Amino acid sequence: MSVQLYNTLTRRKEEFSPLEGNTVRMYSCGPTVYSYAHIGNFRAYVFMDTLRRVLKYNGYELKHVMNITDVGHLESDADEGEDKMEKAAKKENKNPYEIANYYTEIFFRDMERLNIEKPEIIAKATDHIAEMLEFVKKLIENGYAYETSKGIYFDISKLDKYPVLSNRKIDEQIAGARVDVDKEKRSPYDFALWIKAPENHIMKWESPWGLSYPGWHIECSAMGRKYLGDEFDIHTGGIDHIPTHHENEIAQSKGLTGKIPAKLWMHVEFLQVDGGKMSKSLGNTYTLDELQKHGIEPLAYKLFCFTAHYRTKLNFTFETALATQKALNRLREGFIKHQEGIETISEEKTKEYEDKFLEIINDDLNIPSAMGLVWEIIRKPEKSKQYAELLLKFDDVLGLDLINSKKYLEDTKKIELPDEIKELIEQRTQARKNKNWDLSDKIRDILKEKGYVVKDTKEGMEVEKI
Repeated sequence: MSVQLYNTLTRRKEEFSPLEGNTVRMYSCGPTVYSYAHIGNFRAYVFMDTLRRVLKYNGYELKHVMNITDVGHLESDADEGEDKMEKAAKKENKNPYEIANYYTEIFFRDMERLNIEKPEIIAKATDHIAEMLEFVKKLIENGYAYETSKGIYFDISKLDKYPVLSNRKIDEQIAGARVDVDKEKRSPYDFALWIKAPENHIMKWESPWGLSYPGWHIECSAMGRKYLGDEFDIHTGGIDHIPTHHENEIAQSKGLTGKIPAKLWMHVEFLQVDGGKMSKSLGNTYTLDELQKHGIEPLAYKLFCFTAHYRTKLNFTFETALATQKALNRLREGFIKHQEGIETISEEKTKEYEDKFLEIINDDLNIPSAMGLVWEIIRKPEKSKQYAELLLKFDDVLGLDLINSKKYLEDTKKIELPDEIKELIEQRTQARKNKNWDLSDKIRDILKEKGYVVKDTKEGMEVEKI
């Protein structure tokens, strides 16, 4: 059965087949490790994981590269502001490499908590300075780049078409960004390949143009080419990468090889919070740790991501996330019931479900519909080990770790309560001693909002995570 995937480049679903043999060569834009990754970032990695799993489910092998940006990502994609790594280092009074190592470790810890598969190749930008330098030198030789007092810039006028991915007019290319007038640049939309470092800049390397450091876009082009070749199968990222970062990757590669590097470009939509934009200024860039304080497991967030197709916006609220946590526990309970079931299901019936699941996921990763099929099986009145085995097979794609359902449910009951919850429980205990039932009920409701349910028994108060 063929896999149909939506290609941002052609704006249509296409039948997928690797360029060479049975191996899918794929590149995914990874994190800039200057701070904690938030749940909006992780929607992109849940999508990346799902794509990996669907391809493997279809029998393909993977050669998948993900970069770690630990230098060169300026505050604005329009080559403005400080390097994010340098800014974080100054703020935390640490070396940029210490910052990078710390947040990289946290990122992969969170990936593991989400049961996201690690790509075969992890490429740190600072480990590939030589490859980036060589790339820039060749762009100059090919006539696609030029030097100014600030650095080396790509000349977009040399391209047959720019942009090609976003399909915008050139004056709309850097959407919403202020473009400073730089008289040295041939066009205000020429972008930095290599940046000459100020004297006080920490991260800088020797180059033909003095002490300097790479631009953000060049790293992905150089590392993608090193590990995957001039042309590869799939490039993934968030839709925010389309108008600038991925557009400039394509420009650089065309300047060097004359080719668009990836055959298929796939992008995941934004995660919204409470119906609006997620931003640090609004204080709603929640991390997985913050979700857990509200009683929401990382895998519950992953299941929440499955409630919308990757190409549609998804709105996060704590209310819906808590409901997803309850749903995850019901899913686990239903799976266990099938594991312990004694009824026999025909091979014909399980094959029917297998074929339907494959058809659904191969239609551009239609995971919401796939979950509908999973729930249909969970709710079957006849409890059967064959259904449990079928669910485990489907979990090769979903990555919800259903095999460990009993452990998760047991951990939910014996979970260590945060100090804030312990204090609320103590206040409620005191309220009940004082027969202040209104206050007791009010605290019970507060606990429920925070993801904990209270049961009053003869032995005392029992608290469980929802």
